Amino acid sequence: MKSILLKGALVGCVCLLGACAPVSPPLYYWGNYQPALYQHHQNGVTNYDSQISAMEAIVARAQAQGQSVPPGLHAHLGMLYFNTGREPEAREQFALEKQLFPESGHFVDYVMKAQPETSL
Repeated sequence: MKSILLKGALVGCVCLLGACAPVSPPLYYWGNYQPALYQHHQNGVTNYDSQISAMEAIVARAQAQGQSVPPGLHAHLGMLYFNTGREPEAREQFALEKQLFPESGHFVDYVMKAQPETSL
C-alpha cells in the first residue's frame, strides 16, 4: 500500500514540476496573418488596400517587439503590391523574403519571372 502511495506522490510531483517548465517564446510574430491569409484564399481579396494595411501592421508590430515575421508574409505582401501596381515595393518585399528565408528562393524567383516588367 505504501509503495502505491509513494508512486502516486512521485507521479504527482513529476507532473507538477513539468507544468512549471519555462515556455519558449514563439519563433515568429504571427499577429492576425493566418486569419487574413485564410480569408484571402477562402473568399478572395476584394480590397487589396485593407489587406496591405493588415500585412504592414503585422510587420510594424513585429519590428516594434523585436520579433521576426513568419515565412511567406513578405512574399504575400509583395504579391499584394504587384496587384495594386506598386512594383518597386513588391520587388523589395520579394528580395526581403529571399534574404530572410533562403529556402523560399525558388518560389520567389518563379513569381518574379511571372510578373511583367514595367518601365520606371
